[in-house]
Amino acid sequence: MSSRLRRWIPLDNFVIAILAVVVLASVLPASGLAADVLEQATKVAIALLFFLYGARLSPAQAWAGLKNWKLHLAVLVFTFVLFPALGLCSQLLPDAALPHALRQGFLYLTLTPSTVQSSIAFCAIAGGDVAAAVVAASLSSLLGVFLTPALVMLLFGAHDVAISWASALDVVLQLLVPFLAGQAARRWIGEWVKAHARQLKFVDQGSILLVVYSAFSLGMTEGVWRRVRLADMAVLALDCTLLLALVLGCTALAGKALRLSYEERVVLLFCGSKKSLAAGLPIAGVLFGPGQLGLVSLPLMLFHQIQLLVCTVVAGRMGRKHHARTQVSPAG
Repeated sequence: MSSRLRRWIPLDNFVIAILAVVVLASVLPASGLAADVLEQATKVAIALLFFLYGARLSPAQAWAGLKNWKLHLAVLVFTFVLFPALGLCSQLLPDAALPHALRQGFLYLTLTPSTVQSSIAFCAIAGGDVAAAVVAASLSSLLGVFLTPALVMLLFGAHDVAISWASALDVVLQLLVPFLAGQAARRWIGEWVKAHARQLKFVDQGSILLVVYSAFSLGMTEGVWRRVRLADMAVLALDCTLLLALVLGCTALAGKALRLSYEERVVLLFCGSKKSLAAGLPIAGVLFGPGQLGLVSLPLMLFHQIQLLVCTVVAGRMGRKHHARTQVSPAG
């Protein structure tokens, strides 16, 4: 992709890799023995991913940052209350406004935690409180390990989705146990994990790519994608855009209503409006069956790209205005 096109369409290399894996799964889907091996490899990769999450997150830093409880509580309310409420309301829309085959996935994307890396990056670009953003995004990611599966169990059970107690056990074994093991091992490997963060990023991305390839392979072999028309994808893209715009507007208004500083409002705006592909896909890989995973993951992947596009523009404009104000203020 040319540098000129990248300036207008801010696709990062990871998003390009996801699109490439989707194409690969469409052309060469795993089946038979290969599919069984892929399933086991995906489970191991997900467990390793959440082990590393546990090893990275510092409970001491999180508790220290919780002193700004009003800001962090607001981020959590938007992530795990407002978003799910909007997701439930979306289920009342007619099929023309939200295609039936994509309803479950649209609801699921509203239940996932906030992103970490991109939220912090956008806060830094816009001139926000980066330290508070680190705490807010990390806290959302940490609680999401518990809250996202719990919300899925609660809300999807009311919509006749096949989530069983066996899935709850899978969550414990594949997500919580590795995460807690990572927390326990942090005293020995925490510094090593921090020092090798760039290399270990490939573990994060590799596990997600495995989930994507597995989901889309199953979708191809079982004919799931025949249920999704191009028109449905266009409607879904519009729905995701409207959802993001609504939450961005609400976070902006809430920041002013709560009388937060500019730096704190930036944190609420970006941490409270994001959804994590990195956490959402692995959790979906544990919770949903083969026949559901492909369609369930599709809205989250689309929303992820839309939020990157929109927030890149928003953060850049806010950053330029903030920089101009800070340059003028001392002279005034």
